[in-house]
Amino acid sequence: MTSFTSDQWVIVALIFILGFLIGGFLFSGGGRKWKTRYREEETRREALEREQRERAAEWETREKEWREQDSLRAAAIKNPPAQDHHPGEERRVEDRRGEDRRGTDRRSDDPI
Repeated sequence: MTSFTSDQWVIVALIFILGFLIGGFLFSGGGRKWKTRYREEETRREALEREQRERAAEWETREKEWREQDSLRAAAIKNPPAQDHHPGEERRVEDRRGEDRRGTDRRSDDPI
């Protein structure tokens, strides 16, 4: 192993101190920078997690509504509703509309 002279030890110490000074100047205020970046990342992460929870809740409600609609649809297929009107009524309404367009009235034969 080579031994250093006192002049060489002084040079090594000066280079070491110079490295500390250059590092200090390059990274001055770095403590605040990483903290602000960390806090920004933390708030962004919290916002993303909140958004994800909202989406999950929205999809759960949609899925619940879809299931309810499917069950109602299946129940309607099994038990069709009773018809309260006569099948010919709809045609009569259409006939009335056609007559109204032509300008005749069922109650009177006079054109309008």
